[in-house]
This record gives sequence, structure tokens and C-alpha cells, in this order.
Amino acid sequence: MTKPWRLYLSPPATGAWNMAVDEAMLEHIVRGDSPPTLRLYSWAPPCLSLGRSQPFSDADTKMLKKNGWHLVRRATGGRAILHTDELTYSIIASKENIHVRGNLLDSYKHLAKWLIVALKDLEIPVEMNREAGAGGVEKNPVCFEKASAYEITVHGKKLIGSAQARKNDGVLQHGSLPLKGNLGRVTEALSFSDRASRQIATQKLMARASTVELALGREISWEAASKSFIRAFGRVLGIPLIEGELSASEVLRTNTLIQKKYAHPEWTERI
Repeated sequence: MTKPWRLYLSPPATGAWNMAVDEAMLEHIVRGDSPPTLRLYSWAPPCLSLGRSQPFSDADTKMLKKNGWHLVRRATGGRAILHTDELTYSIIASKENIHVRGNLLDSYKHLAKWLIVALKDLEIPVEMNREAGAGGVEKNPVCFEKASAYEITVHGKKLIGSAQARKNDGVLQHGSLPLKGNLGRVTEALSFSDRASRQIATQKLMARASTVELALGREISWEAASKSFIRAFGRVLGIPLIEGELSASEVLRTNTLIQKKYAHPEWTERI
């Protein structure tokens, strides 16, 4: 019988807290102090997250401040995402866990089956992008412009952006499902040489990425989307979920990671 995973439904929080929680849970899960976890969460206020190796110069700090948006650097790779009006998920387990075992693409493909069912249950006609390397390597700072292998698309447009980190015998995969709003807002938080370049980037993004609202023609709430993710998790992966909170040790480690890493310029501005 498959051992239960923890389901952690965390309240809306800052980017630094969200990223610190994921890493704190990863450390505890690798040590065996916490069970593998499915976490569903959101962001408040809106936050621009940069990929682990993305240049800090990609962020327009003046525009971020003007809009009241935060900035954080993820532990995972990829390009910039503006987290707002979305459902974010994270999957955290030891590297030996059957659901993340193998290489990055193996686990992406396996977990994408869960995401596909969750989204189809919401009546979204999604597909799995099967073209390996579709994301390519470009100088474009925007994450959602192209779908990589085994990411999720709707009507040919990217719907979920996911990224993965493997660290100290553990695997962290997190991804963003934009529920509504203007995806082009992310270009307001990024640096461009001139206004025309920003407009071109916005137009490309809107042509190649989508939200749930655009795909369906109606809004889906965070609560409805999260329930679909939870149902599909058990149905597709066969994993029982038991709702739980952070342990006292995870909370302490989260606070330390916020102070020393995710809210600290040495990490955020390091590239």
C-alpha cells in the first residue's frame, strides 16, 4: 500500500516565504523528518521570481517598486514569472520516491499525467507538449513564452510552467497555473532596451501563453482548481493525501532561510 503524502494548503504569502518553505520542506523530507508533500499555494503581494541562474539585471527594480511587487530568486531554473492570480503547486520528495525517480524528463512526464487529468476535470482541453527541448535557449527573460517538453498547453499555448531542482538526494518540482488576468504584466517588471522591445515581448507572450480564464471563457477560483488538483493526485498517482501543517522545525528553518537567503541580496542579486 502506498504511504500517504502530506497535503499542505498554505495561505497567500510573500515570495521569500514561499520559496523558503519549499526548501525547508525539502531538507526535512530528505532527512526523513517529514513525509513527501504536495503543497498548493498563492502569492501576496504579486512577486516576480527569477530562475536560479537568471541575470538579476533582467528585473526592472524601479517598475517593481512602482507596482508594489516583490522580487525573489527561485532555487529552480527557468526564466522569470510574475506570480499573481494563480495556483502554484510544489511536489517534494526524496530522489528514490517512485514518482520522481529517474531523470528530470522522466519525472516531468510522470507528473504531467496528474496535471493533465486535474485540468481536464476543470473542462480545460489541455495537451502535453511532447517536443523535447521546445523551450530552447534564448535571451528572452520571460518563462511563459514557450512550452518545454512535457509541459501543459491549451489550444497550442503554454498553460502551466514548471521547474525542478534536485538537491541533497531530494527533488523539488513547482509550477504555476495562471487562473486569470493579463499575462503581459510580467513585461512591466522586466528590463528592456526600449519601449518597442517591451511591446514586442508582450505581444509574443500573449500569442504563446494562456490563462484558465482565456481557455474557458470564464473564471475558475483558486479553491476549485486546488480541489481538482487534489482529486487527480489520488486518482492518477494513487497517493493518499493527509492534510497537515509545517512542523515546528520546518517553521524555524523557513524563517532562517528567509533571513539568510530568499530575502537577502546576496542570493537575489547574485547574478
